[in-house]
Amino acid sequence: MENKYVCSVDIGGTKIATAIMEYPADGGVPHPVFEAEVPTEAQEGGEAVFQRIEASIKAALEANPDVEVLGVGIGAAGVVDPKTGAIAYANEIMPGWSGVQLGPRLREDLGLPVAVVGDVQAHALGEAHWGVGKGKFSVLCLGIGTGIGGAYVENGRVMQGFHGAAGHMGHIECSAAAGIPCACGRSGHLESVASGTSIGRMYDERFGRVDPSRPSVGRDVNDLCRAGDAKATEVIHDAGFALGASLGSLANILDPEVIVLSGGVIHQGPDWRSQTWKDSVHEGYASQALDPLQDTPILIGSLEGDAPLIGAAEHLLASLK
Repeated sequence: MENKYVCSVDIGGTKIATAIMEYPADGGVPHPVFEAEVPTEAQEGGEAVFQRIEASIKAALEANPDVEVLGVGIGAAGVVDPKTGAIAYANEIMPGWSGVQLGPRLREDLGLPVAVVGDVQAHALGEAHWGVGKGKFSVLCLGIGTGIGGAYVENGRVMQGFHGAAGHMGHIECSAAAGIPCACGRSGHLESVASGTSIGRMYDERFGRVDPSRPSVGRDVNDLCRAGDAKATEVIHDAGFALGASLGSLANILDPEVIVLSGGVIHQGPDWRSQTWKDSVHEGYASQALDPLQDTPILIGSLEGDAPLIGAAEHLLASLK
């Protein structure tokens, strides 16, 4: 057997990461042999972003002329049409991204197999196949950062849903968020009280800004919590409890073997894994999960930034079978 190679792309609102992922013939963990990043520049519109993605893929292939890739796997922001790989919907973070025929155009332009999946769905596939979820029958993964996304992987396959929108777990109803506007245009969603952005906003609304010159962010509040500040501890507890309660509700529906938490908020450093936050997540989970599910492990993802690139490659490989 020979090593296999896949070109993987992770498209977010801030950056486009491109890699050539090597799958060792001995079955070892896939890893990048080439990596590059460019700014998304999402404000320039969907067509400009598409051109940047295509140029990044071509540059990666040209930089590795001796590597024959099996195809291109993409984890993309927005809702991906599972039938075509086009972008079915995107919010204001990616203006003009809705409707971009990402998969079809790249297949035609590159002459290679192309498989597109949602970015958090790719992240979950990475953790399920090669991270802390490896060997588990089912994995519920939540990515917690500026917003909150999620995905459910069972028996190696990610749930995409009929419209490709499965996994928008930050937009489930959350009693702690009642009446609070959400970025999606609704209100009362988990993302509005448990994301990094919302933690900073909640502190400012309750107690005033940590730094009067700018809005607070989650890291500001967590640093105060670590220092023993009672106000910050209250906010961190409330955010963690809301997340945990929603995890309990999701577990009641999906019954995962493990739950994996990942994303920017989790991996900014060990400070984010404060005991206050972890305890409150478990407290919230216990308040909602059914008795048989109380012992479901809640784990921290291990692959960090490589997770969506590995997951995108896994989705491409699955599409070739």
